[in-house]
Amino acid sequence: MWWLLWVLVALLALFCSLDVWYFLQAAVVILRAWFQPPIRDITAEQTLTGRVTPNDIDMCHMNNARYLRECDFARFSLYMRNGVFKALRALKATMLVGATTIRYRRALFLGEAYELRSRIVTWDDKAFFLEQRFVSTKDGLVCAVMYCKQSIIRSSPDKIMQHLCKRKVECPEFPEDLQHWVNFISASSQALRAESGLDDKKK
Repeated sequence: MWWLLWVLVALLALFCSLDVWYFLQAAVVILRAWFQPPIRDITAEQTLTGRVTPNDIDMCHMNNARYLRECDFARFSLYMRNGVFKALRALKATMLVGATTIRYRRALFLGEAYELRSRIVTWDDKAFFLEQRFVSTKDGLVCAVMYCKQSIIRSSPDKIMQHLCKRKVECPEFPEDLQHWVNFISASSQALRAESGLDDKKK
């Protein structure tokens, strides 16, 4: 019986110190994507389906933070299927989220089904820019839309594209609304650098 008690204590400590369900769901998403057909077009949209569960809600609608969490999982699936994760390993590079913004248009309520549509819109010399949309399957309304800047470390989007496509790939033009957001990020970064005195230290 003692070993069972130690197992329970270990599980309790694990669940108290780590977000175990996040890592389990991430593993399930990646494994599922592994067995799905690859996506050859890196800018192609991928759709994942979901439903609002009791674990997702506050005040009977989907918690704001849950949208970002679900977007994480959708990006994992997208990168597995379009080969970006594989290219990162080959190039000994990594990626991290540099910025996100989300607009909530209508709440998703308990039990409501939705599609999460993710796509790489374009890229620059340092990052991919993605759009992710939550679309209600009830009436097709876009309930929330998120932009994500996915920064590449120790490589670049151009190198990743060349690795995947075996040729130079021209990046698509920035849509106007996305370009406004990128300009905001740049202006914010410059203001914060000036505020912290980083620009003066470089002189």
